[in-house]
Amino acid sequence: MNTVELWHEISRGREMDRLEEVLAENCVFMSPVVHTPQKGRELTRAYLTAAFGVFNDSFRYVKEVVTPQHAVLEFVCDLDGIVINGVDIMTFDDAGKIVEFKVMVRPLKAVNLLHTKMKAMLEHSQGNKTGF
Repeated sequence: MNTVELWHEISRGREMDRLEEVLAENCVFMSPVVHTPQKGRELTRAYLTAAFGVFNDSFRYVKEVVTPQHAVLEFVCDLDGIVINGVDIMTFDDAGKIVEFKVMVRPLKAVNLLHTKMKAMLEHSQGNKTGF
């Protein structure tokens, strides 16, 4: 199974305990609301776990472009009456693990809503060690 297929399986089942299967140890997470890259598998896991704690069952991928080195997965989610539209941009190492996970979101109302909800989720789970 390739990394993108595995990512879909993990995200559909919300099996965050399986993230180590797809994330490289040196993975870097780039948030749409935090200006500094979050370095390392543990911080990446924290952000992705918080995101899946914030997103509801309406979250779904609607488009994807995949090459051996990269994947761009477009998603939508209706959260509190605001339709969030975004992309997950993944870069893979030679072993197929994700070394960079970048999230971009639109419109501005969605970015602001995600910032508020992600901050609360991360502060609750990480004790505000995440740069928000």
